[in-house]
Amino acid sequence: MDMQVISKSAATQPLGIQPRPLWRTVAIAGVAAIVGIVGTWALLPGNPQAAAPAAAQAVPALTVTVTAPERTQWAATLAAPGAIAPWQEASISAQVTGVRLLEVYANVGDVVKRDQLLALFDTETLRAELAELNASLAEAQSTLAEAEANRERALRVKGTGAMSEQDVLQYVTRATTAQAQVASAQARVASKRLQLHYARIVAPDDGVISARGATVGVVGQMGTDLFRLIRQGRLEWRGELTAQQIAQITPGQEVALTLPDGSPANARVRQSAPSMNTQSRLAIVYADLEPGSKARAGMYADGKITLAQSAALVIPAASVVIRDGRSYVLRMQGDGEAPKVALQAVTVGRRYEDRIEILQGLKVTDRVVVQGAGFLNDGDVVRVASTTVADI
Repeated sequence: MDMQVISKSAATQPLGIQPRPLWRTVAIAGVAAIVGIVGTWALLPGNPQAAAPAAAQAVPALTVTVTAPERTQWAATLAAPGAIAPWQEASISAQVTGVRLLEVYANVGDVVKRDQLLALFDTETLRAELAELNASLAEAQSTLAEAEANRERALRVKGTGAMSEQDVLQYVTRATTAQAQVASAQARVASKRLQLHYARIVAPDDGVISARGATVGVVGQMGTDLFRLIRQGRLEWRGELTAQQIAQITPGQEVALTLPDGSPANARVRQSAPSMNTQSRLAIVYADLEPGSKARAGMYADGKITLAQSAALVIPAASVVIRDGRSYVLRMQGDGEAPKVALQAVTVGRRYEDRIEILQGLKVTDRVVVQGAGFLNDGDVVRVASTTVADI
């Protein structure tokens, strides 16, 4: 009977598996319960072991420097493009005809003084012609002296019957004609002397030679350009401004120019044009350049005209990052050893050297990241360096 029961129980078990004792099952269930209780206790808020994973997640992403916005006074500026041109340019041309250019004493770039000799025409022909005209003048003067004496004698005997009225009138007319001939001869002599004077090409003013067309051996023609002179070496910037901008311009305002090679130049507004260009709808402002820069006539330079002073909230330009076409700063949140940063959208305004104006988005009491701003994202934890930016 017992053997039959045992055989039946064994027949219900799978092949190769022995039945588990009851005490072992109870032990396994107890260990599982203990592990669950210990795990729940480890995750409780007050447990030091529960803070360990949280601390691991708060590792600073970067060590940064921070600063606070500063209120200051900045001058408002007005940007405009413009060309650099001579203040006044003198054209020095030939005023003699038919004589050869003998010498050229000046070249492009030379600094010259007023009445300095620049070129010389051959004067031998002119002097020979002047001598001939002087001889003609002397002859006319002799004829005039004779005619004057005859007129005086005719006038003394007029009305006595010794000479007819017609003869008297003839002597008077000859004297008048002789006077006209002398005056004509004198005018020709003066003209030739003037040509001799113009054979010496001199500078009409102090300045710099900007162009030279004079060539030795060329026969002069009236009006031919020989030199061009920038008077007094003065250059001016001719800024192109809109109607709204030109209304803010007054004489004496400073202009900071950026030349094509990146070097600076300074100028001062002298005057503005009284009318607008009918095609471009722009007006010209004329500003005198200060000496000592690399500016040259013909350059095109961007200018910033300084207007009135106004208040500005400024931060270092390195604090502003551009993302998706907008300007942001990384604003500090909290004062602990590992504070977080928040990505704050701002509106920027004027920029001067390494500082930039913030129009909207920041307060004076805020603190922003300077070094490292470009590597951070919203919500990052940072470590503040001991050398925090204090002065911007």
